[in-house]
Amino acid sequence: MLDAAEHLPDDLASAHAMILAERAARREAEALAARAQAVNSHSEALIARLKLEIEKLKREIHGHRSERKARLLEQLELQLEELEADAAQDELAAEVSARSSTVKAFERRRPSKKPFPEHLPRERVVVAAPESCPCCGSAKLAKLGEDVTETLEVIPRQWKVIQTVREKFTCRECEKITQPPAPFHVTPRGFAGPNLLAMILFEKFAQHQPLNRQSERYSREGIDLSLSTLADQVGACAAALKPVHSLIEAHVLGAERLHGDDTTVPILAKGKTDTGRIWTYVRDDRPFGGQSPPAALYYASRNRRQEHPERHLKSFTGILQADAYSGYNPLFKVNRDPGPLTQALC
Repeated sequence: MLDAAEHLPDDLASAHAMILAERAARREAEALAARAQAVNSHSEALIARLKLEIEKLKREIHGHRSERKARLLEQLELQLEELEADAAQDELAAEVSARSSTVKAFERRRPSKKPFPEHLPRERVVVAAPESCPCCGSAKLAKLGEDVTETLEVIPRQWKVIQTVREKFTCRECEKITQPPAPFHVTPRGFAGPNLLAMILFEKFAQHQPLNRQSERYSREGIDLSLSTLADQVGACAAALKPVHSLIEAHVLGAERLHGDDTTVPILAKGKTDTGRIWTYVRDDRPFGGQSPPAALYYASRNRRQEHPERHLKSFTGILQADAYSGYNPLFKVNRDPGPLTQALC
């Protein structure tokens, strides 16, 4: 401490210059540290991306080997998501630090951006050109061309109420009252339009969004749709779509050969989550020269008992290609009614 005090300047100007120099050195150090952090974050994200691509390539080469591999890919994708977000944040922090120093800003190498799909509508916004030359003030300007910058935007979801008006008329001769019939609704005593019903079903079954979360999100948008109301609509839609499922079922089970498999799926239970099953049966005759369209049939169950494939395939006769799950064995017995299935292993 005494040695450092001996080198302190005596005049105010020199002390001021020393403080400025130390501040500049500190900014340089902070900028270098921020750049190093950005480089490190970028490297970690790049490694995670390469790991994910390697696992995906292995999966494509060796096939869908297990649910464990699928969970591994999901974990890698979540890890990549966090690392990419951190890398973007560190890059911006390094850019801000580099502005007040001589350290070169760090810019991440990103994958080339794909052009926006052609089917998206384009809204053309033309920035008004100057009426005169900013250099000499002349008004003799001639257009050379234009540069177009495309920005992807989304229109927020809009709710509306469609009022269907049915006017009543009375006949002056017979005094009979006439009125057009009420509009058709997919569900009994329905109030929801087909687009709303499709959205509710897609969110629940494709996006795995429970109805209580949907209800909370709609409430934040100013629409009161309770859990029981949404559940009532889902049940009504399931009944309305049952004939379509029956047609698909008849088409799939009418094939000469089927590919069967099952996979785990989490199912809500009281106070916990059960591991249920999704059973899939696929008809695809294209590799064998068939002209019938391919189709997939799905069933759900809370367990993996053999009674489920027995019930699903009770009317099917033909070839079943499946794994070595013992629950399929009763289907291959000689005394099976209406006849044993032909076993074709994976």
